[in-house]
Amino acid sequence: MTVKTFTAVLHRDEDMYVAECPELGTVSQGSTMEEALANLKEATELYLEEFPLQPAEKPFSTTFEVAVNA
Repeated sequence: MTVKTFTAVLHRDEDMYVAECPELGTVSQGSTMEEALANLKEATELYLEEFPLQPAEKPFSTTFEVAVNA
């Protein structure tokens, strides 16, 4: 068994936290950040059972700024 590291992006949506893995597109939610992350991990493991990883380069992540009228 191999262990892979993925990115989790979390945000609050009303009374729930939503967690997303941008590399695979898996998404889950929970009432706490910890629960959302645990649910995302489970969803990602189930996804990878059905759709195994193909060899690929590690994605590059960055940030950018945009002007917003406040």
